[in-house]
Amino acid sequence: MLFGGGRSGKTFITVRNIVARALKAPGSRHMIVRFRYNHVKSSIILDTFPKVMRVCFPELVKDTDWKMNMSDGYATLPGGSEIWFGGLDDGPRMEKILGMEFCTIYANEASQISWAGIQMLLTRLAQRVMQKIPGREDVPLRLRFLFDCNPPSKAHWTFKVFKQKVDPETGEPLKNAGNYESFQMNPMDNAANLSPEYLDTLEGLTERMKRRFLHGEFAEATPNALFDEADIDRWRADEAPQDLVRVVVAVDPSGSDDDSQSDNDEIGLVVSGLATDGKAYVLEDATLQAGPATWGRMAVTAYQRHGADCLVAESNFGGAMVKQVILAAAREMGVKVNFKMVTASRGKVQRAEPFSALYEQGKVRHVGMLPKLEDELCAFSTTGYTGPRSPNRADACIWSLAELFPAIVKPEAPKRPVAPRQHVPSGWLG
Repeated sequence: MLFGGGRSGKTFITVRNIVARALKAPGSRHMIVRFRYNHVKSSIILDTFPKVMRVCFPELVKDTDWKMNMSDGYATLPGGSEIWFGGLDDGPRMEKILGMEFCTIYANEASQISWAGIQMLLTRLAQRVMQKIPGREDVPLRLRFLFDCNPPSKAHWTFKVFKQKVDPETGEPLKNAGNYESFQMNPMDNAANLSPEYLDTLEGLTERMKRRFLHGEFAEATPNALFDEADIDRWRADEAPQDLVRVVVAVDPSGSDDDSQSDNDEIGLVVSGLATDGKAYVLEDATLQAGPATWGRMAVTAYQRHGADCLVAESNFGGAMVKQVILAAAREMGVKVNFKMVTASRGKVQRAEPFSALYEQGKVRHVGMLPKLEDELCAFSTTGYTGPRSPNRADACIWSLAELFPAIVKPEAPKRPVAPRQHVPSGWLG
């Protein structure tokens, strides 16, 4: 497994390795898989793979040297070797691929793939094929299962298998532990192929994101964490669907004023939408540090920008004031706002807990990277919030999801008292 920061060359070097294996073993079959087929298509089929062929194998320049079958998702190389591309979310395509045997399987972005998915792929690593090496007798091509990832937390199977060398389900030492090797690669190792601006961008990330995408380090596992960054990554969407049936803007206000903005708490401001597939998409984190006049305008602007159906705000810092701020901003901007006040009857952790399962199941998906919001979500545990400051972004996010999934947070109906049983005389058929 190659692990480390973003743009360190992990995917490029592994794809190059696979092409070299395919060329020296005619008739061999290889698979490159990600959790989603759209991601393997955009990042590897249309980007890394043709780049590797152009840069590393310039002798194969003719159309007859190698061909890409886009409809079935595989490339054919000289000697009849094939490289197949798949996504675990594409049932029919993966069913076809998993009907074959391979001598190389490459799990790209392995942190997004479950251990059960890896076990399923492992059953397909079974093709016996011979290498053609001039001057030597034919020798079998050794089977290889290759991985790469931007390191998630130490609770993830990638850390347990490749660093601790234990079974992620039982905790028992792995058999043949020497077969599980890893190597760290970071952006600075690939600086010659990166722009200085990109490295500067990584330096400006949050500490959690910098640890993962710049320094390439596994994070300490939060005990009893409610939200797992691997789940957020696995279900992350490149863009929101067009068929949103509801859009909610949620505000988590503070008691700050416009006169001391440098010391104000952040005002959580998050936009989420519900699609026809029943999944929620967190569209934007517009959280800001400002007083009421400013955050009121920003909330209404977000409402207008996303064509929202409802704007919800927590009433903990004076319900009448919050409502007045929103409606005053709406009048000033000439926008009609469907405003709804919500009241926190439970603590932050208790409000967030019902939604952790939705994140795990992919029923809540973040559109693009929302690093500061994700920092706060990942700091929630069953024993409390472990982050450094108040989770205003996460609170606003949870309020928006509560409005989209009202049944999740609907209070349980009080049980009716049961009347005592009356004695019924034997033989009575009332």
